[in-house]
Amino acid sequence: MESKVLELVYDTQCPACDIYCKLVRVRDSVGELVLVDARDNPEIMQDITARGWDIDGGMVLRIENQLYYGSEAIHVLSMLGTRSGIFNRLNYWLFRSPSRAKTLYPFLRACRGMLLKLLRKTRINNLRVQGRDRF
Repeated sequence: MESKVLELVYDTQCPACDIYCKLVRVRDSVGELVLVDARDNPEIMQDITARGWDIDGGMVLRIENQLYYGSEAIHVLSMLGTRSGIFNRLNYWLFRSPSRAKTLYPFLRACRGMLLKLLRKTRINNLRVQGRDRF
């Protein structure tokens, strides 16, 4: 049986996102999790932008032809994740419920925004919104 490739697209210049994405693990039986830097403008960014999804507002998980955005992506990751290690058990517990993921995600995104503002990072701004170059 051929192993699936799961692509997780996110902003690698965000320290919180980078740590999360490097710590999250999926079960071997699910496939291989590949981390994709949205700032490198990979081909998948065309699909994300065409859907009207702001990559500055949430990560995207692609499993074959299915894309998940924001709280849905983090929920799916928690369900496909391993339960080994404190981080992955906590990730599963926090985000296994779609409603809990949907409730917590805006808070986490707001914290991310404050962190990136303090670090004076620029937005990816894949939707090309005027005046939205910085956090």
